[in-house]
Amino acid sequence: MKYTRITALAAIGVAATLSLTACGSDGSGKHSSSRGSSSLSSSSSDGGSKAESSSGSGGAEADNAKSGSGENTKEETATNGATTTGGKKVTFCKTEDLAIDAVDAAPDKDSGRIDITMINRGSTTCSATGFAGVDIKDADNTSNPIQRGHAQPRITTLKPGDAAVFDLAYDIDNTGGSLASPTNILVTPPNETHTVSLKWPAGAGEIKGAYTDVEVYPTHTTN
Repeated sequence: MKYTRITALAAIGVAATLSLTACGSDGSGKHSSSRGSSSLSSSSSDGGSKAESSSGSGGAEADNAKSGSGENTKEETATNGATTTGGKKVTFCKTEDLAIDAVDAAPDKDSGRIDITMINRGSTTCSATGFAGVDIKDADNTSNPIQRGHAQPRITTLKPGDAAVFDLAYDIDNTGGSLASPTNILVTPPNETHTVSLKWPAGAGEIKGAYTDVEVYPTHTTN
């Protein structure tokens, strides 16, 4: 009888042990949780990978855009009224050292273009890189600032006697109904504050629209 009771208790103990072991190794429990964790980790990893890839691509494009927009500044940098080109310091061209002239250079009857040439008549090399400031004076005695065209400035270094040119571009009004009556072009060379007044070129086509439709483009050498 005593033996039978001990055997029964032992059987109950074994059953309890098996039950606990089964709970601990249940695939829907800890193992399932681990798999879920692994899936989340994988998903997070994939998402992070895509995010990094997208961010990296965007960063590269941004860097390329910055590199493109700063292409010329790597070769020529401006400081204290002078530029550094190829390791050499070159001062900005002064208005008083430039012979400036404007001519009609329209390529056809619909596209108006005025070329403005600046010749370095000074005794030293100077830089005319960038956009000149331009206003057009009308017959009613008002001055109208001209906006910049979408173009990247070029390095424009002038030795004595060298010339730089920039142009004004606009559409020509062939109807005879233009409301613009330009008389003068007021030019301030790049990085300068002194302005010269040039006569509007005789024979230049009439401006279509308003003065806000005229654009000025950056200087470049004539070589």
